[in-house]
Amino acid sequence: MENYSRFTDPKLSAIYEKVKAEQRLSFEEGVVLYESPDITGVGFIANHARERLNGNVAYYNINQHIDYSNVCILHARCHNMQTEGAWEMSVDEFLDKAMYSIEHGCTEIHSVGGLHPKLPFDYYLDIIRGLKERMPQVHLKFFTAVEIHHFSRIFKMSMEEVLTELREAGLDSLPGGGAEVFAEETREKICPGKLSAEGWLEVHDIAHRLGIPTNATMLYGHLETNADRVDHFIRLREQQDKSGGFATFIPLAFHPANTRMAYLPSTTGLTDLRNIAVARLMLDNLPHIKVYWIMTG
Repeated sequence: MENYSRFTDPKLSAIYEKVKAEQRLSFEEGVVLYESPDITGVGFIANHARERLNGNVAYYNINQHIDYSNVCILHARCHNMQTEGAWEMSVDEFLDKAMYSIEHGCTEIHSVGGLHPKLPFDYYLDIIRGLKERMPQVHLKFFTAVEIHHFSRIFKMSMEEVLTELREAGLDSLPGGGAEVFAEETREKICPGKLSAEGWLEVHDIAHRLGIPTNATMLYGHLETNADRVDHFIRLREQQDKSGGFATFIPLAFHPANTRMAYLPSTTGLTDLRNIAVARLMLDNLPHIKVYWIMTG
């Protein structure tokens, strides 16, 4: 093994050798990457993996985000139908707002919402169809796995049926929201009652089998441990081995303001950079790592 003087943490040398040899990193090595004091060394190894996958090239898209409603049956802090301030867009209102995409060269529309108890399934289909008719060139990334599961339950359809009808209407991909963190104990603390990790992975597995690509995410900077983060990566990696439909991974920094965990500090820039780097190294079978500027600046 070469002696890499560039690393101040000697544990990184063996990890670098494995990455160069295109060998998969273990859970224990993922934890080492999080705990290493040599953040520049971790970044150096991650950049090696990035350049091998995609060259020295970065990508971006021009995205319009439109929420169709703020009504949700899941969380007390969300609105219900009787709450002052609750709102929902009509199909025509949504389509009119989306005209911004054509006028400003947007390449993608991203839309998610809460778990609305009353909107009919045709509402969602009509939005997708209407957008495809008006702007067939724009990529439509709609509905988290949590919403898909909700549609299946309230419309008494299988998730295959829900996704198939949405795909036929013009849906291009699913976003990665709702993954939060998969570790059961931590997940129950931060989002009790939400779709389980197994349920989230099942929705994405079905989407992949139907030819619908999806994104993956992880929410970090709350109550999770380094072990929770690595466990999350490994479960995503295993799902990608199985179904192969994840297009990208997006690390999402938790913003504690105006939440019940407002006592927590915000993430630091170094924490954000480390999560990007470790994700690139652990998720060896996902083609891209994406960062939302609105989340990380």
